[in-house]
Amino acid sequence: MPSFLKSIVGIGLLLSAITAHAQGVIAVLPVADSVLASQTSSPPRLRPTATTWRVAVPVALIGLGYIGRNENFVDEAKEAIQYETREAFPQFHSHLDAYTRHAPIVAAFALQAAGLRGERGVVPFTLIYGLSHVVNSTLTSGLKYLVQERRPDVAADFSSFPSAHTSEAFMAATLLHEQFGHAHPWLSVAGYSVAVATGTMRVLNDRHWASDVVAGAAVGFLSAETVWRLYPVLVRRLPRHFGQKMLLIPTYASGGTVGAALAVHL
Repeated sequence: MPSFLKSIVGIGLLLSAITAHAQGVIAVLPVADSVLASQTSSPPRLRPTATTWRVAVPVALIGLGYIGRNENFVDEAKEAIQYETREAFPQFHSHLDAYTRHAPIVAAFALQAAGLRGERGVVPFTLIYGLSHVVNSTLTSGLKYLVQERRPDVAADFSSFPSAHTSEAFMAATLLHEQFGHAHPWLSVAGYSVAVATGTMRVLNDRHWASDVVAGAAVGFLSAETVWRLYPVLVRRLPRHFGQKMLLIPTYASGGTVGAALAVHL
């Protein structure tokens, strides 16, 4: 299935690429020259920033997946991909995707336990993961409730859009990238590769349409990026010594779900 695999890999590469920081140089003219320049030069053109791309591309992918619930070219494409996938992999069935969605975040904590220094400390990173998980779960569940997309394997199940497994995998891969990827790019490649594999298996298992996977990847990326960049702002607004009153407790649930509970002594 070359076309199908290329499309899935392309999504992963696209989302990985937009996480990199764009670099630009802004020239500043002296005051005297700037007046003359304003009279002779053409008005400056607005250029989209890296932050704009980080938001615009995932939102566009979610919107593209959303319109696929109606009869249009997106709907035809997702059904064609599903048909070809069933034809090529009729016997495929795996529960591996239930574990690979957690692999990037497990790797992130394991690397920190092994002594590899990341962009942020263990406690901040854990809090960021917990908040990202809450945001991601809320967005994913809310979209499932609003969209009511039927699953390809069970017509009576209307919880297909977006893929929760994929959103969690890309959330975890994005946090791994932000924590270690700038200094160790191969970790970003590994994390996003696992996330792409998770989304691919959801389609191969006939549990999701390709549009669900694309939207799930976008939701996961947005959740992690939003919390990662807002966290410093939130911390600066907390009262002084507030962190000394917090206790972070790891939690575990059935089905291999991991998380954290935050207790605050008032």
